[in-house]
Amino acid sequence: MAGGLVGLLDDVAALAKLAAASVDDVGAAAGKASVKAAGVVVDDAAVTPTYVRGLAAERELPIIKKIAVGSLRNKLLFITPAALLLSEIAPTLVEVILMFGGTFLAYEGAHKVVHALKHDDHDHDVPAAAVGADAEASTVSGAIRTDFILSAEIMVIALKEVIDEPLLSRAVILAIVGVVITVAVYGVVAVIVKMDDVGLELAERDSPSAQRAGRMLVAGMPKLLAWLSIIGTAAMLWVGGHILLAGADELGWHWPYHLVHDLEHAVHDVAGIGGFLAWLVNTLASAVVGFAVGSVVMVVVARLPFGKAGGTEAHAR
Repeated sequence: MAGGLVGLLDDVAALAKLAAASVDDVGAAAGKASVKAAGVVVDDAAVTPTYVRGLAAERELPIIKKIAVGSLRNKLLFITPAALLLSEIAPTLVEVILMFGGTFLAYEGAHKVVHALKHDDHDHDVPAAAVGADAEASTVSGAIRTDFILSAEIMVIALKEVIDEPLLSRAVILAIVGVVITVAVYGVVAVIVKMDDVGLELAERDSPSAQRAGRMLVAGMPKLLAWLSIIGTAAMLWVGGHILLAGADELGWHWPYHLVHDLEHAVHDVAGIGGFLAWLVNTLASAVVGFAVGSVVMVVVARLPFGKAGGTEAHAR
């Protein structure tokens, strides 16, 4: 499932560059999204089902729908206009904001790794919505607030790739990216949260093969969520680190990314697997940078007044 999601959201950079060539190409290009955004997207798909865990089956999809509508509203009504305005009056700040987003990704990834190693992960907390219908609005609001940060990162990644294009092209591209990613993410989330219900229904049928399939679905959902969480964490570190390396290089601090490129070149000519090794070196270097920066931010946050109270969204998640 995670692989299919990343494949669907393949490359915002390619989407943006293809779409910018002609407004007529926007529809076709909008079928792609960013591998850079994989950390945000997969993590969102892994986290959102926890908001409906423990609820009656009939309440799951309505809550997912409310969160999806809120996510789309975040992207189209708030983030996109602000991003377009910023790209017109202060385009350099887009890179700076993107690096802040990369730092946030690195922090969240490092936070998840450290707390998983300490067996102190908060992902198993019971969501507010599980307490009763009266708390549902609070749960949805919290999920939409968290989504705002993630959506902002996705949209800024897309904007960064088309910042030199005409304003109208930028607006259309960002709108389509927002819709495609929201539908993809929350469509996958809806499938995930209904897996156990489908599995239980199949398990109650007379057919032995249906019963087997049902039991596999029920048993497989926790494993799927666990793998999504692992993949999302790894992607956050990789993507966050890569954004920081590339952003620092673009803003004039060249040696960190040049060092990574030198390491890539050292293995690029290995027969048969040079291309893969070069990609692996870049990915591992980005993940190491992401974990290092995220760990430093964790130490700083822990020393702030709200740090020990768990006041960040990362703790809530």
